[in-house]
Amino acid sequence: MGEHVEIFEVGPRDGLQNEARAIPVAEKVALIDTLSRAGFRRIEVASFVSPKWVPQMAGSDEVMARIRRAPGVSYAALTPNLKGLERARAAAADEIAVFVSASEGFSQANLNCSVEESFARIAPVVDLAREVGLPVRGYVSCVTECPFDGAVAPAAPARVAARLAALGVYEVSLGDTLGRARPEQVRQMLDAVTVEVPARHLAGHFHDTAGRAVDNIAVSLDFGIRVFDAAVGGLGGCPYAPGAQGNVATEKVLAWLLSQGMQTDLDAAIVAEAAALARSMRDPSPVPE
Repeated sequence: MGEHVEIFEVGPRDGLQNEARAIPVAEKVALIDTLSRAGFRRIEVASFVSPKWVPQMAGSDEVMARIRRAPGVSYAALTPNLKGLERARAAAADEIAVFVSASEGFSQANLNCSVEESFARIAPVVDLAREVGLPVRGYVSCVTECPFDGAVAPAAPARVAARLAALGVYEVSLGDTLGRARPEQVRQMLDAVTVEVPARHLAGHFHDTAGRAVDNIAVSLDFGIRVFDAAVGGLGGCPYAPGAQGNVATEKVLAWLLSQGMQTDLDAAIVAEAAALARSMRDPSPVPE
């Protein structure tokens, strides 16, 4: 038996948030219910942000009310502020996530504030969540490259990850937001980050713009990381990272992990079913030149 590696499914939130077509709540619920049968331990299903900024997530309260919750599955929600946390608690989220950037340019574009200011915003969210017993996961964007600032020095994500850990998040997910990181860049970044945060508290979040996500997962495994975010059907991308394609596809990561002798506890047939459903939800309109 090979080592166990967990895929954290982010398709229903991170994957769908950037789709242009307004996806009905019923379709989102159908996708999540399919994923719930596949064996995932954690599924990110909602985002309690202002619909003004992310219209696709406007129905998050209703989505969480209508899904069929499977025993042993943690249903996660992104919460940028105390109001979002209040809504997540009302919707009975099992855990929440907060997010910061390793680069100033992306922080300004995505959050309209500096990295320092973003920590001031999330600190009370993490404090209150911990007070009420809600686990908190932290995302770090642009860990190797920023669409506005260019290359990101490894010290930057290391510093940000350390601050998130100090706040009390249980896991830090390291995001290659542009999806163009080369394995040697990921290695240099992890050399720095793992000095500050042990690998057992880290996850890899690789987009697949350049087709190197699996190579970067392989590097991360060398460092002892055993959790990777992925989205069925390769859904996703980031509205604040021009040209970035989707998250690495869950079914692609699963097939590769199995080929390496890793254990995942996932049902590949149900994952494939969910991936087909996810692809059918994509906006079919042509991308403008």
